[in-house]
Formats: sequence, structure tokens, C-alpha cells
Amino acid sequence: MKIFKEIAARIWALWAIISFIGSFLIIFIPSMFSYLYPDPKGTGVLIKVAKWWMNGWLFIVGCRLRIKGLNNFENGKTYVVTYNHNALLDVPLSCPYVPGPNKTIAKSSFAKVPLFGWFYKKGAVLVDRKKENSRKESYLQMRRVLENGMHMCIYPEGTRNRTNEPLKTFHDGAFRLAVESGKSIVPALIFNTKKANPANKTFYFLPQTLEMHYLPPVSSVNQTVASLKDKVFIIMKDYYQQHQS
Repeated sequence: MKIFKEIAARIWALWAIISFIGSFLIIFIPSMFSYLYPDPKGTGVLIKVAKWWMNGWLFIVGCRLRIKGLNNFENGKTYVVTYNHNALLDVPLSCPYVPGPNKTIAKSSFAKVPLFGWFYKKGAVLVDRKKENSRKESYLQMRRVLENGMHMCIYPEGTRNRTNEPLKTFHDGAFRLAVESGKSIVPALIFNTKKANPANKTFYFLPQTLEMHYLPPVSSVNQTVASLKDKVFIIMKDYYQQHQS
């Protein structure tokens, strides 16, 4: 039975890629209207289009998505949203379902992909982690995102979690951003993308019921970067362990 599952997962991965590209081409032109407006409205347009795209694509590939905790985003406030990161599938899922305009931190190399790069640059703060100047500039851009009334979405683990632990060690960036900007953090947990699209398997995809849970905001007031990082790590780790199926 295992061999049949592996074969089916490869066939479905091919369908997932073809349908991902095909559906992107459909929404590409509508998404470019986001460039006609200054932020945050422009990014808000992009996020709405991205949500339509993901709703359609997830249906096509047989994945249901359940979202909990959107009430934890208070109207008129902006947050640093911290996601766990288990699979490539996390990337297109995260930002479209945050209420309101938002950007994510992302690798600058993806911006070189034809057509997709234009979509990508509008919805992300780009960084080349190998270059110190790029890291510094991306941090300033993230500050401007928050000041401009948009949420900033970050994967504090940095890369996909290929370990057997619930979470990898967090980097400081998201927590420094929250402390220095005075913004609260909304911890966010994504479930079952590791089953659908595991990081340790190449060209593999299986339909799953996916979930995103947004937890109550964690204030950065009177916190150091280290204390806030430790606090959010414990909250996210405990919640993930209690709710993973």
C-alpha cells in the first residue's frame, strides 16, 4: 500500500503544480491592478486577489482549509504575525487569510521568476540573507510596513522545520521588530501542511484538511527581545502540541 501512496502523491504533485501555475495565470492580470494604488490599498487589492486564487486552487487540489481566531485581530491595529513553517505550502497560504493588508518577509531570489516575481514583490519585503546590507534594509522596510497600517507576517524559524520537534529555534527578527515598533505579536499555527507537502520528500503532495489558528495577541510592552521570543515560542509550541492531529 505504501508504494501506491507514494505513486499517487507524485501524480497529485504534478497536478498541484500544473493547476497552481494555470490558476496563477488567470489571476495575474487582476493582481497587477494592485500597482495602480498606493499602499496600504494596493496591497489590500493584492491580498483579496490572492485569497480568491488560494480558495480556488485549494478546491482544485482537494484540500479543505479551516481558519480559527480571526477575531484576535482588532480593527484599526496592526500586528507582527508569526507563523510556524513546515512546508512550501505554508507560503501561499499565510498572507491571503490575514484580515487586511499585509506583507511577508521573503527571499529576494523568488522575485526573479517571470511574471510571478511582480506578484511576489508587491506582497513581500524582499531580503538576501547572505548580504548584511539587504538584511538591514529589509528590517527598515518592515518597520515602514507597520507604520503604513499593514500587518507584517514572519516565519521566525527562518526555514522549513525538517526536525521531529514541533518548532525550530526562533530567530530574533520578528521580536526585535515588535519590541522596537511597540506592536503586539499574533502567534499563528498552520497544521497539516507537513502531511500534504513534507519538506523531506521531493515532488510529493496529498490532499489534506489544512488549518490555520490565530492566537490572542502577545503584547511587546515591557518586554525584551529575548523575553518576548521565549514567551511566544512557548505559546506556539504548547498550542501546536495540544492541537496537532
